[in-house]
Amino acid sequence: MSTFGQDLIAAMQEAADHARGAGEPAGLHTIDVPNVRAIREGLGLSQQAFATAYRIPLATLKGWEQGRRQPDATASAYLSVIAQLPTQARDALRAA
Repeated sequence: MSTFGQDLIAAMQEAADHARGAGEPAGLHTIDVPNVRAIREGLGLSQQAFATAYRIPLATLKGWEQGRRQPDATASAYLSVIAQLPTQARDALRAA
């Protein structure tokens, strides 16, 4: 049997074990979600100015701040960069 076939059988066995509540638990990935409002307010920017400066759709920013939505892993990483290096992030976007 090919390696692919063996891998497929092993994956199906894992799935069956998981469905029965047996086997090893799957890895858990957590995302540290930054406090978007605190970042923005710390920079002294309005929602509109922050959204424009960092090319974030205003509706998305409002959704994050109002708790209707959460930034995904990529957006969370970007927000962390903004929090640590706000000027450099803005300058990088201007140069692009």
